[in-house]
Amino acid sequence: MLDATVKALSQMISSPMRSILWRSIGFALVLIVVLAIGLQRLLSWFATHGEVWLEGLLGPGWHSSLEVLSWIISIAAGFGVVFGSVFLMPAITSLVASFFVDDVADIVEREYYPAERPGTALPFNQAIFEGIKTAVLTILVYLIALPFVFLAGAGFLIFFLAAAWLLGREYFELAAMRFRSPEDAKAMRRDNAATIFTAGLFIAAFVSIPIVNLATPIFAMAFMVHMHKRLSGPRPELIEPARQMR
Repeated sequence: MLDATVKALSQMISSPMRSILWRSIGFALVLIVVLAIGLQRLLSWFATHGEVWLEGLLGPGWHSSLEVLSWIISIAAGFGVVFGSVFLMPAITSLVASFFVDDVADIVEREYYPAERPGTALPFNQAIFEGIKTAVLTILVYLIALPFVFLAGAGFLIFFLAAAWLLGREYFELAAMRFRSPEDAKAMRRDNAATIFTAGLFIAAFVSIPIVNLATPIFAMAFMVHMHKRLSGPRPELIEPARQMR
């Protein structure tokens, strides 16, 4: 895994990968901005209308107190947007990844596995579906884990482990489906669940680093291409062309 990590990190800044890296980062930033604006406006709307509703319920005498409460909620909403954007980064990068995974995999396979049969790009609709599915699942798992944030940091550990499981699962299947049917890719992932979860810890660590995590789709896909190759082992249909080239 360390070898796969080093290869993925070194290739991220290579000339062929640089264009994909910048496009991936730009797309992720756009999604973050849209998410932040949407959450801020939603929370501001709740704060403003909640104040009016409570004043009508409690009477004009509560006006000053409710204004202070509304001000506190507005500040909390701002922090909430930043906090939410950080914890939703795995979901954001999962969606971003669906647009670039095959481009990344093609470059990795050409550089490190030129003698082997190249993978087949996933249909665009399927790649988008996988990205949306993982993003939604990530949000659901994080919402379940959110109450545990207040229990001596247990929530942060749950977030980290959940990210490892979800991201390891997604990126491995995306790499495997270039060579296998979706059913075979999922079966392979289940057969190697412990290894893939451990590999997912590397991706979870990467996505936990602010700013750097914008490049998660590039690192994670390159990393999992290497992991899929290693777990696949030598296969006759891949070895024979290499022998013929000698």
